[in-house]
Amino acid sequence: MAEKIRIGLLGYGKVAQLYGEAIAAMPNGELVSVCGRNRERRNAFAARWKIGSRDTAEEMVHLDKADLVVVTTPHPQHRDGALEAFAAGCHVLVEKPMALSTAQCDEMIAAAKKAGKTLSVVSQRRWFPSCRRMKDAIDEGKIGKPVLAQLTVLGWRDKAYYDSDPWRGKWDTEGGGILINQAPHQIDLLHWFMGTSEEIQGYWDNFNHPYIEVDDSAVAVVKFKSGGIASVLVSNSQKPGIYAKVHIHGDSAYSLGVQTDGGAMFIAGMSSIVEPPLNDLWTIGGEEKLLDKFRAEDEAFFKTINATVYFFTRQLEDLCTSLLDGKPTPTTGEEGRETVKFIETMYRIGNSRLHVQ
Repeated sequence: MAEKIRIGLLGYGKVAQLYGEAIAAMPNGELVSVCGRNRERRNAFAARWKIGSRDTAEEMVHLDKADLVVVTTPHPQHRDGALEAFAAGCHVLVEKPMALSTAQCDEMIAAAKKAGKTLSVVSQRRWFPSCRRMKDAIDEGKIGKPVLAQLTVLGWRDKAYYDSDPWRGKWDTEGGGILINQAPHQIDLLHWFMGTSEEIQGYWDNFNHPYIEVDDSAVAVVKFKSGGIASVLVSNSQKPGIYAKVHIHGDSAYSLGVQTDGGAMFIAGMSSIVEPPLNDLWTIGGEEKLLDKFRAEDEAFFKTINATVYFFTRQLEDLCTSLLDGKPTPTTGEEGRETVKFIETMYRIGNSRLHVQ
């Protein structure tokens, strides 16, 4: 059996550069090729990493023996890239969000099953020690049944950000704003902790970004199939970007929380992670004093890693282990679909105006 998974990248932009660094740090994966439409940029990327430069995913599979294709293109192109990779006969890891619609997600899931290959979705914040600590506590029943949740993202994106790529800030090329681009990681964590959603109500709007077409803020209320409920508040309208948090409250009256992002918000390929992800709430009976210990551990750990790429490496490493050993895949296509379901529902219902008489 192979000792390493051979990896090809579909895309060569800002996020792909991070994947180059992440894969270089892996013990069980090897970057072997890149493909995309702009040959000059693709060749420059390939030269940097000393890998094959190909026109298609099929060439990456047949010429470079790629086992896994990571789709790093802008999300409106995720579905087509994944379908191309499955048709070529390889596994797929797709960047967030998985696709523009649940219909596209279903196509991708069906293509993976037809090809007998794995479909996984990037959710690297699940590998934060503070997030895994919460998940373990929930799974162990330490807060009882999770019944209430709060998701808050208060960030900032300026005009320079939207000008940095021509596809940003437009409905036809980005498919939306904060809901589809900046908030999916926290939405993923919300569903990871609370389960599958059943009902979603909410609104979105654009309050202080007149140079874009899409949403910069949204609020929602979510009901889960478990019976739990959550409030969601996300916005790109706070300079320079305050924090992103997910808090979970159990029917035991115990609560857990994580600040996944703090300070100026991380922008892939344009900025670094400036503050460590930390638990900011931990009230489990008998464990109340652990919060300071957890924070100290995570602050110390943060200083020893390059957090911008480290957690990409950990997710890729776990995925490659599952592929090599035949174990269950982390972050499945079905889980990625759950996040897209939330986003799609919000865009369908969230711009209506109900006037109170």
